[in-house]
Amino acid sequence: MTTVYETMYILRPDLGDEQAEQAIAKYENLLRDNGADNIQIQNRGKRRLAYEINRHRDGIYVQVNYTGPATVIAIFERAMRLSEEVIRYLTIKQEVHEEKAEAAATA
Repeated sequence: MTTVYETMYILRPDLGDEQAEQAIAKYENLLRDNGADNIQIQNRGKRRLAYEINRHRDGIYVQVNYTGPATVIAIFERAMRLSEEVIRYLTIKQEVHEEKAEAAATA
């Protein structure tokens, strides 16, 4: 059984394309440096927020799926909390069962 994490974060809408890509690369490198692997990043683009956050009505949504030790979450979320470019983030832990374990259990 491996632990897979999914983090969705929202960047400020007034960031340019280049600044947004730099922010995404910064967080990807932070994950890599702290032991995360299988990193998949999806830039969902600028979308309307459900409610206003810090006087922003829009945001740039980014989804990151990765595996790694639980200690990487605290480091990753602390960096986003201290950053002024991230207005909201959420991390979800997913349990994924390997197919080999399921095949052995049914045999």
